Amino acid sequence: MKTTKLKIIAVLVIMAIGYSFTSLGKITIKGSDTMVILSQQWAEVYMKKNPGTVIQVTGGGSGVGLAALINGSTDIANSSRPIKPAELEKIKAKFGKNAIQIPCAKDGLSVFLNKGNKVSELTIDQIGAIFSGKITNWKQVGGDDAKIQLYGRESSSGTFEFFKEHVVQTDFAATCQTLPGTAAIINAVKKDKYSIGYGGAAYAEGVKDCKVKKDANSKGYLPTETNIKNKKYPIARYLYMYLTSKPTGETKKFIDWILSSEGQKIIAGVGYFPVK
Repeated sequence: MKTTKLKIIAVLVIMAIGYSFTSLGKITIKGSDTMVILSQQWAEVYMKKNPGTVIQVTGGGSGVGLAALINGSTDIANSSRPIKPAELEKIKAKFGKNAIQIPCAKDGLSVFLNKGNKVSELTIDQIGAIFSGKITNWKQVGGDDAKIQLYGRESSSGTFEFFKEHVVQTDFAATCQTLPGTAAIINAVKKDKYSIGYGGAAYAEGVKDCKVKKDANSKGYLPTETNIKNKKYPIARYLYMYLTSKPTGETKKFIDWILSSEGQKIIAGVGYFPVK
């Protein structure tokens, strides 16, 4: 009799524990490494305000996040590039509806230089020629007679794809060393006087942002909030969240909060720029 009662109590305890976990609002976010710092900040602030909500944020790249969205292993995919038609088709085929795209922040995609490099501004064409391997020495763009060391992102990165499409406009040079995240690129550029890299503006610590010119006759601009808002900085983009359907429940509350004035204020503190 005692054994039976103990079994019943054990089952009730397990059910209670199970209920306590399932009753929590859990949101999973995966994707863009550019957006990891920002999403983690959003998650931390939101969870403090809403103790019953658990938000899990991981990176891996925009392509990885969108693949996870397609296979159903994440609620939200962060992406620093627009979703591709092929990815849209996969979502529509699996879920019977179009993906939901939510622009949540703006980013000035920065070109990073070592602080010891006397070059401080480049045109978009020069940057493209450097990363495609057409320009290989800093003296070709007004710098020292030294070989240029390239650092870039892996092909699953939305930053890689955006930079390739809008700046390089061809294949990257075979000498470009790919690194797993923007933080790794920053660390590499800090250590190498004659290196160059690219990534989200929020990561630019210990290096200098290159002023970017639309062409040789234009003025160079840094990726500041004012220059991006006024569309003077030429390498700017939206950062997106993607879902397989319109958000509901706790996910909708979280996204509504991100797009509110409170959520948007956090963006500037991280180093990106509000969409509103």
